[in-house]
Amino acid sequence: MPKVSQAHLDARRQQIIDAARARFAVHGFARTSMTDIVEASGLSTGAIYRYFTSKDEIVAAICEQAGHALPAELTAESIHDFLQHIRTLARQEDHARLVAQIYAEAAVTPSLAALVHRQLQELREAVAALLPDHEPAHAARIAEAFVALCHGYTQQLAVRGDLEPAPFTAALVAIAITES
Repeated sequence: MPKVSQAHLDARRQQIIDAARARFAVHGFARTSMTDIVEASGLSTGAIYRYFTSKDEIVAAICEQAGHALPAELTAESIHDFLQHIRTLARQEDHARLVAQIYAEAAVTPSLAALVHRQLQELREAVAALLPDHEPAHAARIAEAFVALCHGYTQQLAVRGDLEPAPFTAALVAIAITES
């Protein structure tokens, strides 16, 4: 019997995650069953359960793949580009709706809340690292506000639809660049 390559296994796992991500973004976690994920992925029930024992494991895998496209430095242009990237993800992949679902689920699932908390802490630390001219405590406060406003923009995209990032860019520039 031929051995299945790791690349094949990784591709099947990603296929499941992608199908679940799309389904969760449109229908939410509560209205998405494992059967829905099986149908959306085009794989068998056994194939899904080979990789994940529950929806919660799939949600955690989605969160673990979350990448942050923070700029290398904080300038008005780089902040605008960052928010434009968030806007593009919302338009093309329903990312903002998915994030809203993840936050809602994290509010009632302690293990997911811990994962989201860790990711937010890492994001705040990454933003603070982009503020080397500030005292660490001050950089941490700026980073807290910066991340909160970015997530506010994401939530607005999820609820209100497509939004021009200019007012959010102005607020973030005021927080991160002009704030002393």
